[in-house]
Amino acid sequence: MDKAQYQNYRENKKHTPDYFPYNTYLCTIPLDFGSVKLHWHDETELIIIKKGEGKISVDLTEYCVKAGDIVFVPSGKLHSIEQKESMIMEYENIIFKSSLLRSTDTDDYCFKSFIEPICGGELTTASLIDETLACHSELSSLISYIDKLCDEKGFGYQLGVKGCLYQVIYLLLTEGERKTAAGASKKSLEKLKIILAYIEKNYQKQISIEEAASCCYYSKSYFMRFFKETVGMSFVEYLNNYRLDIAAKKLKETGDNILNIAIDCGFENLSYFNRKFKQRFNVTPGKYRSILPYAYK
Repeated sequence: MDKAQYQNYRENKKHTPDYFPYNTYLCTIPLDFGSVKLHWHDETELIIIKKGEGKISVDLTEYCVKAGDIVFVPSGKLHSIEQKESMIMEYENIIFKSSLLRSTDTDDYCFKSFIEPICGGELTTASLIDETLACHSELSSLISYIDKLCDEKGFGYQLGVKGCLYQVIYLLLTEGERKTAAGASKKSLEKLKIILAYIEKNYQKQISIEEAASCCYYSKSYFMRFFKETVGMSFVEYLNNYRLDIAAKKLKETGDNILNIAIDCGFENLSYFNRKFKQRFNVTPGKYRSILPYAYK
C-alpha cells in the first residue's frame, strides 16, 4: 500500500482488497514521512510499535508509546501519529474491515453484539494496550502469528488471519472496563471532522477564520475558542502545519521548484513559507529536500 494514502484527514482510497479486506505494512517516522496527520477512515486499525518511541492520538487523546505497545483505533476515530522529540519510531499498521468477520447469516449474534460495536467504537475498550494490561502478551503473540501467516502466504492463510482477528476482538473486549480516557464529546468530534474536511478541500486557497467557522455554523469567536480547546492550537497554526506537511511531501516526491510548491500549498509569500517551514522542520525547504532519504533528486 502507498503510505502517501495516510496523508489526508478523510481517506477515501481503498486500503484493503475487496476479496479479503485486510492489509498490513511497516512505516518509520521520520524516515518515511514526518508525521501522519489527524485523519480517519472506515477501517479498523491496530498500530504496533516495533522500535523507538512516539506519540499517537485517538479522538484527540494523546498517548506516548514505546516499543511493544499496541494502539487500537476503531472505525471512524480521528487519529494521528508523530515522533516524540527527535526519536525515530518504527511501527506496523494492521488495517481491516469489520465485514471480514461477518458471517452470511443476517442474524449473526457475535457480529452484531461484539464485533461491530468494538470495531465501530460503540463498546469502549483500551486504546493503548501496553504490558500493564492482562491481554498484552497474548495480543502480541497473535499479531506475530498473523504477520508470519501473511509473510508465508501459505494455502488458506486468510483463514488463519481471520481466526486470529476473532481472538483479537475478544481480547480487546475483555479490556473494555479499563478505558480511562474520556476523550472529546461525540458532537465536538463530528464538528471537528467537518472542519478538517473543509481544510482538506480548500487548503490551496486563502481560508479566513470566518469561512472556516461558517462551515460548522459557529461564530468566529466561538469557533476560535472551540478549535483551540479541542485541538490544542489555533486554527491558523493548524492550517499552516497541514499545508507545510503537504509541502514536505511534495519536496520529497516531486521535482517542482520551491516557489511553485509554496503557492500550490496555499502560501502566497515565499519568505513566509520558508520561515514557517524552518520553524516546523528545523531546516529550510531546500535543505530538507537534499537530506531526505529517497527524496526526489
